[in-house]
Amino acid sequence: MKNLISRIRGIWLRKKRRAVSVFSSFSKKEWGLFFLLFLLFASSAVYLLNKLNESLTVAVPREGGTIIEGVIGYPRFVNPILAFSEADKDLSALVYSGLLRKGPDGQLTLDLAEKYEMSADGLAYTFTLKKGAKFQDGEPVTAEDVLFSVREAKESISQVQNGISWNGVSAEKVDDRTVKFTLGKPDVSFLENATLGILPKKLWNGLPMELNKHNIDPVGSGPFKVKKIVKNSDGIATSYELSPFKSFVLGAPYISHLILRFYSNQNDLLSALAGGEVDQISGISPASAEMFSDQGYRVYSYLLPRVFGLFFNQSENPIFVDKNVIAAINLAVDKNRIVKEALGGYGAVINGPIPESLDPEGERVVSSDSLSYAEKLKKAQDLLSASGWKRGTDGFLEKNLKIGGKKTLTPLSFSISTGNSEDLTKTASIIKENLEKIGARTKVDAYNLGDLSQRAIKPRKYDVLLFGETINQLSDLFAFWHSSQRKDPGLNVAMYTNAKADKLLEEAVSALDPKIKKEKYSRFEDEIMKDMPAVFIYSPSFIYVVKKGLKGPLGKNLVFPEDRFLYSYLWYTDTDRVWKIFYPKN
Repeated sequence: MKNLISRIRGIWLRKKRRAVSVFSSFSKKEWGLFFLLFLLFASSAVYLLNKLNESLTVAVPREGGTIIEGVIGYPRFVNPILAFSEADKDLSALVYSGLLRKGPDGQLTLDLAEKYEMSADGLAYTFTLKKGAKFQDGEPVTAEDVLFSVREAKESISQVQNGISWNGVSAEKVDDRTVKFTLGKPDVSFLENATLGILPKKLWNGLPMELNKHNIDPVGSGPFKVKKIVKNSDGIATSYELSPFKSFVLGAPYISHLILRFYSNQNDLLSALAGGEVDQISGISPASAEMFSDQGYRVYSYLLPRVFGLFFNQSENPIFVDKNVIAAINLAVDKNRIVKEALGGYGAVINGPIPESLDPEGERVVSSDSLSYAEKLKKAQDLLSASGWKRGTDGFLEKNLKIGGKKTLTPLSFSISTGNSEDLTKTASIIKENLEKIGARTKVDAYNLGDLSQRAIKPRKYDVLLFGETINQLSDLFAFWHSSQRKDPGLNVAMYTNAKADKLLEEAVSALDPKIKKEKYSRFEDEIMKDMPAVFIYSPSFIYVVKKGLKGPLGKNLVFPEDRFLYSYLWYTDTDRVWKIFYPKN
């Protein structure tokens, strides 16, 4: 054995001396070539090892990371039923969850519900809660909590502004995990109601909902729970720090800290992003978005299902009885210019009451863009002339109209009531300029949102309303166009009345067959375009400036700004690589 070891050692020493002799004989050029070949070999080996590692492993989200988002406004009712401000709604979307949840593609998926069943006649929906579903205080989510939340929602006026309606819906407990909803008439859009955040009855029962402390310190069953609230000297919450809710039924979030900081105005919000106080912001003006895009930030825009247009009130101004007047206004309004200048390109021209996101194939949109703008102006002027409108001494059009039983020389003059936001005031200014070209005298009355609602919309005191409608689903068209909705709190701001359109809307809501439903809404739009109770102008985009490096689904079909958080539990900022055998495909 010793002889064998001695022989091996001798061979190794001879080879070592030979190698040293070879290397010592290298010239500088040969040494350079040797090192070059060695580097090539080493880099190739590293590349091949990395490729092998990639083929055998998979990148998975790493837990951890912090996201700080800036929001305009301050929270007051962090409660899915009472939430009014953007701050309220954003926090509610993060803290609460419903029976169903919208997916990144806009389709409904299971959340707290394990399953649901619809009866053959479309009048009953039965939901079964997932086993182990919990609130963030550890208490189980039960059928009683669902019934309590629905009862409170039915009694709240906010159900209209939240795009859902529990009118005519009864709810009953089948057992601790099962709830049955019964409808007065079939309505497949009812499932949208099931996205309502569920409140823990135990924490809300007793005091009036508006006075409960959990409006500020919420407890839900959503992906994030409240860890810390920072308040100023006036007791107003200026930031919320959220942490992952480990028992969230769809899986614990990856992000360790999600912080929302609140600001009183857009300038403060923009300064916060520029100064590094926050990582991401939303709901800003197109001009600001362009500025941050030029600085390398990731700027996303989502076309919202909102219809902005001019809604005419014949009861306040008789000139709108003449359909040619509205047709001329439709031709004269430069919609492309409005999208470009008032929205900074963040939006799309529309020509009907159904937004693009609900009409992806463009089958129902009526287009008039085949004419140039100059040709449209000429056609508008010809329409007015044919209706008997003539230039007066002041340069604007006028006509003898029969008002109160006698003919009165009436000017083509009206006021436009709208909100005082930058995009609406710019839009109104462009419209005023457009309409003066065809001889219409136009005045713009801009109000803050509260005053617009109280002084104009609720009492229906306006000639023309420059306003936006949120169409979450096609059934929402009922609230905006059915004649029963003409008076407040209805949303038929065009004061539209058409028995045929009413019937089509009623039949469309009840139709269970998608083809029949589609055909009814198509015929309804034909009625709208024939009667011209409004001029449809644009759908705006929601602008979201996102943290560099943020990964995960941000969604595609946002209806409300807070929908950006629906899949926040899947957001992450970094990844790890694990062996594929330990990370099977879902």
